[in-house]
Parts: sequence; structure tokens; C-alpha cells
Amino acid sequence: MRLRGFLEAIGLSEYKVSYNEIMISALGGFLGILAIFMISRFLFDDEVALMIVPSMGASAVLLFAAPHAPFSQPWNVIAGHMLSAVIGVACWRFIPDISVAASAGVGLAIAAMYFARCIHPPGGATALAAVIGSDQLHGLGFGYVFQPILFNVAVILLIAVLFNGLFKWRRYPAQPYLEPKTTGIEVGRYTAINHEDFVYALSQIDTIVDATEDDLLKIYQLATKRHMEVPQSA
Repeated sequence: MRLRGFLEAIGLSEYKVSYNEIMISALGGFLGILAIFMISRFLFDDEVALMIVPSMGASAVLLFAAPHAPFSQPWNVIAGHMLSAVIGVACWRFIPDISVAASAGVGLAIAAMYFARCIHPPGGATALAAVIGSDQLHGLGFGYVFQPILFNVAVILLIAVLFNGLFKWRRYPAQPYLEPKTTGIEVGRYTAINHEDFVYALSQIDTIVDATEDDLLKIYQLATKRHMEVPQSA
């Protein structure tokens, strides 16, 4: 029990994803990054083609391992990377101290993504790369926003749409507006759900969900409490 408690404390989830899903995710990540290299070499010279940003590797994890997560959706990927790139270049240009510039780039990128509702964790790496990157990358100036960033993003998003579309349970973008919605709530018909119930439910989804079981349980409790306490409109 102590070991289980320790593992839960450090965030080790109890639910597992099938080996089939793991292999599909790995293949998708491979194809996404390979496509960026191959298309870059076809359209540009080898020197430019090799300027793929490492943050695309982090985006590949989200796009192919968690395609339904909010952080993985197209708006988050496009706006998150581009805003972060602009901020990173601006910090490199206008803040003389590189440690302060790098720190400000990441911090400001986080704030901008919050305001633009486009949180995409790899954006922090995009901003950081703009500050601590090579002289060749610095030489691009704000061109860094378009090539390599926007180009890399466009390619990996295209691969994500095409690849995930091959598997009906991995729809991408998530498109929640196409799902049937509940039109009414019947108070008093909620049943108790515990941690183990969510572990089981998540295992049936067979994909990574960007929330812990405890978070989902808390959301469920808050939602049911609201409908128990607030009078229902006719």
C-alpha cells in the first residue's frame, strides 16, 4: 500500500493504453517528424531543411499520443507556436542578458498563450529556442516565425489529420461540436462514482486523457453538486 501511495503521489496513472494504440502513436510521431525533414529537403536546401525546431518533437507527442487533448488541437498548435516564436525573437533582440531573455521568453509565451486560449506546452520550447539558438537561427530574425516554425507546424498538422483519420477512434481535430449533446438533466438520478470507476472508464477509451482520475472525479462531483443545488428551469 505504501508503494501504491508513493506511485500515486508522483503521478503514475493506474490505467493503461493497449499495445496497439502505443504502436500507432509511435508510428504517427515517426511519420510526422520524417515528413517535416523530407518536405523541407524537397522545398529548400539541406541547410535550411535541417533547421527543424526541437519543440516539434514535443508537439508530435501531443498530436499522436493524445490527439483528443485540448492542448493538441489545431488552434493551440498553430497559435501557441507562432505567438511563442514572436515573443522569443523579440526577447532575444531587446533583452541584452541571455538568461533574462530566455526566462522572459518562456514566461511571456505562457501568458500570451493563456490570453489567446491556445496553451500548447511545446510553445515554451519554441520561445526558448529563439533566444538560445544558433547564430544561423538568430540570423532569421522574425523570419523564424514563418520558416521554420509555421512551415513545421503546417506539415505536422497535415500528417496528424491524415494519419489519425485512418483510425475512427482517433478523430483529429477532436470536433466536439459534432458529438450529440445532452439536452436535459434529471436531478436525483446521479450515482456514486469512485476512483476505480474512472480508471476502468479511461482504460476503455484506450487513449491518453489530459486529466488525472482524481481531476475527473472532482469535475463530476462539482457538476452533480451544481445540478443538485441550483433549481432547474422549466
